[in-house]
Amino acid sequence: MNFDTVEGSLELISGELDKVEERRERILRDSRDVISLASKAIVSIHVGKLKEARGHLKSGNTLLEELKKVAVQDLHRYLVPPESEFVEASVLYSIESEKGIPSCKDLGVANTSYLLGLLDAVGEIKRAVYDRIRQGRTSEALELFSIMERLYVLLSPFAVYDHVAQGVRRKLDVARILVEGTRSAVTEEIRRSEFMKSIEELSGKLGSISK
Repeated sequence: MNFDTVEGSLELISGELDKVEERRERILRDSRDVISLASKAIVSIHVGKLKEARGHLKSGNTLLEELKKVAVQDLHRYLVPPESEFVEASVLYSIESEKGIPSCKDLGVANTSYLLGLLDAVGEIKRAVYDRIRQGRTSEALELFSIMERLYVLLSPFAVYDHVAQGVRRKLDVARILVEGTRSAVTEEIRRSEFMKSIEELSGKLGSISK
């Protein structure tokens, strides 16, 4: 039996798979840079360096656009982690810049990446809420918490799609815990603020009487 045709086919397949593997390795390598840039952007946002954060996001987006050309369709699943990180940082940047939260189309990412990125952003918003509480900026903390809670409510129905958007259910569970914990912290801060206000008002009245 002649195996020349089989060997010829396998040789062609081997060459094609080598090319796919090369593209995969590049995606994995450069994805780490995108994730690093997104992380730097988040750090910059939390310390109020929005211009610096915008630069990191711009660089990350440029690199992502290049990777999309490499991934085409067969390897696009490898872009979910870097795209998710990019979405997370972009959402936080938009909130802190007092802009509307960008859409999936605005960011040019896959549906799953957008969902996972929004869920990850819940944790970063929580951090921003606690920062505001420590700074005594209660009204801003309340506003951020309302955004955090609204995101969770909007994303909750997507738990049923966990079989096609892997990771959504787990991240929703984490987001629920974060929202509940943050709600408790915000409620406690409101009570503390109201108590302090009452004490100040009482002190003022007592001061007026003593005069």
